[in-house]
Amino acid sequence: MGKIFYLMGKSATGKDTMFQHLEEDPELDLKTVVLYTTRPIREGESEGVEYHFIDEAAMERFLRSGKVIEKRTYHTVCGDWSYMTIDDGQFDLTKHNYLAIGTLESYAKIREYFGPEVLVPIYIWVEDGDRLARALKRERKQANPRIDEVCRRYLADEADFSEENLAAAGIEKRFENDDREATMAAIEDYIREQIASTGQEID
Repeated sequence: MGKIFYLMGKSATGKDTMFQHLEEDPELDLKTVVLYTTRPIREGESEGVEYHFIDEAAMERFLRSGKVIEKRTYHTVCGDWSYMTIDDGQFDLTKHNYLAIGTLESYAKIREYFGPEVLVPIYIWVEDGDRLARALKRERKQANPRIDEVCRRYLADEADFSEENLAAAGIEKRFENDDREATMAAIEDYIREQIASTGQEID
C-alpha cells in the first residue's frame, strides 16, 4: 500500500517550494495530488499545476457527484474562495506514493477518508516574524498587491495551526525551514524512511 505525504504549514513557510522540489525528485517518484480551487489564478501559476482552477458552477457539480473528499471555504477580502480535494481518479495507492499539500483541516479529513496508515504529515514551520516578512515581500511582487489579505491570512493561520489543533491532529514532528537546503534534505530522508518501512524499494 502506498503513502500520501501531506505537506502543511502556515502561509509563507516555503511549502510550495518544498512541494515543487519533492515533486521533481526522480528518486522519490512521488505522484502529485492537484487540488481544486475557485480562487483566481495568480501571476506565475498554471492550470493543473498548482491547482485546477474552477468556477462555482463546476464546484457544485463535483459536490452533487459525491466526489469531494474535503472542501474548505475562506471568506477573504476578495470574496469567498473554496479549495477541494476531489477523488477524480488521480489516486491509485496500489501502485504509487503521492505528494499533496493543504491545511491541517484538510489533512484530518483526508486521513479519515483513506485511513491513518496511509497519510504521512509533513509540517513545515517558520518563526512567525520571519514568515510575515516573507509573505509581504512575496505579495509586493503581485501586479495588484493585497496587503490586507496577507494580514487576514496571517491571523487565520495562527488560529488554524494552533498548538491545540496540531496536537488534536496528532502532529508531533515538524521541520523548521530556516535553511532551505537542509530542510529539503531532512524531508527527503524522512520520506525515504517512510517508504522503506512499507517494504518498497527506492531506485
